[in-house]
Amino acid sequence: MQTNAVANTQTAASTSVGGQRLAESFDTFLVLLTTQMKNQDPLSPMDSGDFTQQIVQMTGVEQQLLTNDLLKQLVGASGDGVADAVSLIGKQVRAATDEANLTDKSADWVYRLDRQAQSVKVEVLDSKGSIVHVQALENVAGGEHKFSWNGKNILGAQLADGGTYTLRITATDSAGASVGHNTFIDGLVRAVEQVDGQTYVTIGGSRALWNTISSIGLPPAAVTPTASGGSVPPSNNSDEETPAQAA
Repeated sequence: MQTNAVANTQTAASTSVGGQRLAESFDTFLVLLTTQMKNQDPLSPMDSGDFTQQIVQMTGVEQQLLTNDLLKQLVGASGDGVADAVSLIGKQVRAATDEANLTDKSADWVYRLDRQAQSVKVEVLDSKGSIVHVQALENVAGGEHKFSWNGKNILGAQLADGGTYTLRITATDSAGASVGHNTFIDGLVRAVEQVDGQTYVTIGGSRALWNTISSIGLPPAAVTPTASGGSVPPSNNSDEETPAQAA
């Protein structure tokens, strides 16, 4: 990654210098051409093909510099993790983010407390920063906890799918001191895209920056058919707690 960054910097610097020199040369060329046309011998005028060829050459150099800019953008996109991110499609990942999309009337997070908290306030905020859901928990053990929101606001109205929501955790101990925490989203990577030079991965129904991914694993095991024709879902030995949802 460091080598790519150095190469990108050098390419950008050389392209910038080249563009500056081209602009200076083109201005000088126009001045000389104008001077030649003003002072040419009326009885033996300049051959128009000569200065036309010079203009074509200058234009060719300009196009080459534009091509270099495009190549620089492609190299930068590769350095930002697009190629690596594509290899994550279909894998189970965890991203360090507090944002999740409401999909199929549900938005899910995982939060980790550094230690036990006597009081934990869980708030869900919409894209405007307004609180749409709030929940109070007591005596929450340190470690990881799953939180799932059913998409209903404080008044009990079901919100439409597709919005991006933020989970805000406020945790304190028995002495009122703040308890440190981190927030994540888990899920399968379904797509990769680049927006405004940033590489994003679609995790389940949510989107997160590629560089926020903190762990990568295999997808969940497939359902195993039984002899009777039924199915047995994969076992889940997780001992993580799930706080009760508020209506």
